[in-house]
Amino acid sequence: MSTTQASHLVSTDWLAENMDNPDLKIVDSSFYLPTEGKDPRALFEAEHIPGAVFFDIDAIADQNTDLPHMVPSAADFADMTAALGLGSNHTIVVYDQRGVFSSPRCWWMFRLFGHRDVKVLDGGLPKWKAEARDVTSTPTEQAEASEKLERLVGDMDRSMIASRADVMDVLGKETHQIFDARPAGRFNGTAPEPRAELRSGHMPGSRNIPSSEMISENGTFKNRDAIQAVFSQQGFDTGKPVITSCGSGVTAAILALGLSEIGHEKVAVYDGSWSEWGLPGETPVVKDDDKP
Repeated sequence: MSTTQASHLVSTDWLAENMDNPDLKIVDSSFYLPTEGKDPRALFEAEHIPGAVFFDIDAIADQNTDLPHMVPSAADFADMTAALGLGSNHTIVVYDQRGVFSSPRCWWMFRLFGHRDVKVLDGGLPKWKAEARDVTSTPTEQAEASEKLERLVGDMDRSMIASRADVMDVLGKETHQIFDARPAGRFNGTAPEPRAELRSGHMPGSRNIPSSEMISENGTFKNRDAIQAVFSQQGFDTGKPVITSCGSGVTAAILALGLSEIGHEKVAVYDGSWSEWGLPGETPVVKDDDKP
């Protein structure tokens, strides 16, 4: 089903006009930081866009690691999305309860496993509700007859994901660019991390573009010219691949979405991000006050 848009985003108008199409699936992928004390599933059950299913970023993840919401195997992703009634024959529209925060992570995961017909709802649930559109607490029927569901069986696209070893391999070299989506205080090491066990600071040579810089004042994604300007201010080189990082691999996907919007597809999300890099150990970390 064509969205008739070259963008990876769809508007609330578009969703309202197309939500009755049986090939369209709506997904709430809300997530909150540990310090926020909110339960995204409970909030979803109380209020969601009609027809939406809940994609739990912490559950649809590798359960064999202590790192938060690392991506699962392709087989596990296929099983868990099939349980939600999501298949390769669907156009998937992802939103979140904050606007555009964790939905790009879900968008990126589907693309990582080969499903390209996935979009992010621009402005998310806040914009939907501000326009007085319907919400419901009625659960969505998730399962489909197996003969109707074409399972997501794509292999992981390794070019879209970076490991700690991948980052270490390019650190300090001119071949890649590393952009960190955390707020400036956390990047500079002047504000604490929400996970107390982590060191403060950033990777040597990385540049800071807080994910909020991708979002306009009204809560929607910035236009392409504005996104280009944000990256250009940080010395973005269109000819070099990018690795995006953040606290735990969620808002790094916002930068990946922004880069895709301006046509730069050579982007890998560092899945472990600061939850892995910032652990006590030998990964190099610098702070602003380390500078001469």
